[in-house]
Amino acid sequence: MKKSLLALAVLGAFAGVASAQSSVTLFGLVDLSVNSQSSNGQRKVTMDSNQLNSNRLGFKGVEDLGGGLSAGFWLEAGMNNDLGTGAATGGGLSFNRRSTVSLISSTLGEVRLGHDYTPSFWNTVIFDVFGANGIGEGDNIALIAPPGAPAVGTTVRANNSVAYFLPGNIGGVYGRVMVAPSEAAAGQKYEGALIGWAGGPIEVAAGYGDTKTTLTGGTDLKVWNVGATYDFGVAKLYGLYNENKWDPVAVKTFELSVGIPIGLGAINASYTDGKVSGLASGTTPKATQYAVQYLYNLSKRTALYGTLSHLSNKNGAAVGLGDLAVAANQSVTGYNVGLRHSF
Repeated sequence: MKKSLLALAVLGAFAGVASAQSSVTLFGLVDLSVNSQSSNGQRKVTMDSNQLNSNRLGFKGVEDLGGGLSAGFWLEAGMNNDLGTGAATGGGLSFNRRSTVSLISSTLGEVRLGHDYTPSFWNTVIFDVFGANGIGEGDNIALIAPPGAPAVGTTVRANNSVAYFLPGNIGGVYGRVMVAPSEAAAGQKYEGALIGWAGGPIEVAAGYGDTKTTLTGGTDLKVWNVGATYDFGVAKLYGLYNENKWDPVAVKTFELSVGIPIGLGAINASYTDGKVSGLASGTTPKATQYAVQYLYNLSKRTALYGTLSHLSNKNGAAVGLGDLAVAANQSVTGYNVGLRHSF
């Protein structure tokens, strides 16, 4: 009896130490909307995920190692909640959004390993009022590769990456660098960096990335961008320039957007202009997008929203809004009404 009580006491002591040193959090978000898109006499109505924010289910944790050092992990899976499946190939749940482990120093910064966002993509998220989601996002144009461009797997995230993040105690300056070996996978070898500064109402940042498109050399995909925001209080203004280049072909986009808070809601609007240069045909395909959205917060976690977007194509461009195939030089109009809840 005494031995049993002693064993229980020892186990309880170890459990107390573990709970004091580490924590694990379950988090997620569900976003679904009804969408309608029309172009050249055709119309398509769908239910879609990710139109306001990206659907996700995740686990994250941190352990205090002492002396200002901690270890952390982050496992985050995408979801297609309209289908009840994971967003990975095959429909199963996998941690395709982020899968990383880190060592974090309060004074020296963070070293992060695994599957994560590339630095060159991140500016397209934080300097667009729509983030990287929905029929209003600038990436509808910016991430469209021109005909014949070699495929790469690093426009958004990189596999097998090693990244270093600056600490958050250097006067508003932030940044990161990342390298990712290809591990014999074409279009996966990546190097990139981001540097930015945020202070008061202003934030500015610049990003760069280079991806080897083949295992034997070939033409690199080089991405660079610069973005800025200014918060006037009554409105927040966003600006972003992005260039994706497969020398000599380049996709160049410029975006200007604004967020205007109104009571429990907000009006978001954006203008995006993009063009392709350097094609052997000598043509310069162009696309222009206008979008406006109303967002109403029912609580800190739940919101209703509606979005209207119009995208026009010229000079042979055939850019769409995601669900409906668009013919060259045709315009497409889309709208949605949706509900988002996070936990």
